[in-house]
Amino acid sequence: MKRFSKLLALLMAFVMIFALAACGGGKQEPTSSPQPTESTTGQKTDKKIVLGFAQVGAESEWRTANTESIQQAAKDFGIELKFVDAQQKQENQIQAIRSFISQGVDVIAFAPVVETGWDTVLREAKDAGIPVIIVDRQVKLENEDEDLYVAWMGSNFEQEGRDAAEWLISYMDKIGKGDGPVNIAELQGTVGSSAAVGRKKGFEEVIKNKPNYKIIKSQTADFTRAKGQEVMEAFLKADPNKEINVLLAHNDDMALGAIQAIEAAGRKPGEDIIIVSFDAVKGAFEAMIEGKLNCTVECNPLLGPQLMEAVVKLVNGEPIEKIIYTKEGVFPAEVAAQELPNRKY
Repeated sequence: MKRFSKLLALLMAFVMIFALAACGGGKQEPTSSPQPTESTTGQKTDKKIVLGFAQVGAESEWRTANTESIQQAAKDFGIELKFVDAQQKQENQIQAIRSFISQGVDVIAFAPVVETGWDTVLREAKDAGIPVIIVDRQVKLENEDEDLYVAWMGSNFEQEGRDAAEWLISYMDKIGKGDGPVNIAELQGTVGSSAAVGRKKGFEEVIKNKPNYKIIKSQTADFTRAKGQEVMEAFLKADPNKEINVLLAHNDDMALGAIQAIEAAGRKPGEDIIIVSFDAVKGAFEAMIEGKLNCTVECNPLLGPQLMEAVVKLVNGEPIEKIIYTKEGVFPAEVAAQELPNRKY
């Protein structure tokens, strides 16, 4: 019996020594390298994401800043960007979107040239299981089928129009011209674009309560500086009695082109013709400092980081807001010199 007890004790000792060696004896190598955790907060992710983006074109300083913001943000977030410049043609954007679908990108985003005509291609993207984000301008779909895209991101164009009108009314009162005839020439953006439609609608919504405020001339200049100058030249030639005393330009580039036409006609921009425009690009602030432009209503083009955050969230299966507005302001000439150094576009 004693011999059995000694054998049992010896056996238990060997078991304990073996167990201690197994738990803490040698350094264990991991079976695989640690894997990075994917972002679940809309930040940069280590998962490879492919975004297809169809841009309107390169028609203005605003659009150039918008493009650069998107391209830089894609790099910052580690997202592969397939970028197409549609040269302001809807057929080019539709072709690009179909190409993105065939390539099987993770997310499609585009800034639509015009509001309508997108139903078919958006349905194709949805059928392929690829989420679509509308950027900057908006779309109008048949039966208002908003399920064809997951989100829209950009500016409240109608509010921009209202802001412009309210500033103009206040300014005309301030300089003692609010009760006289306010004859407005309007340079519209691309026909059918949500920016042009919204800005015009918002502006007219406010001035309809002011019977002495009238838009006496209105024509598209496609958001470009060259056409802004060309159309304004035509307006002035058809205005021998110099009735035009206000210019509303749907973007800064058209306003800057119009300024050249006004000066060539021997009139003083910013004095003989009060000018209000949209976008708040650096060129507009420089014109305000020179006294040639009176006010610009901001339309923030730096949408890249917000877009990439939304893309990452979608790929990670997180919800995003259907409408994502950017923060913007109104900048009259008196703040231009102070604000110019802060402008990034």
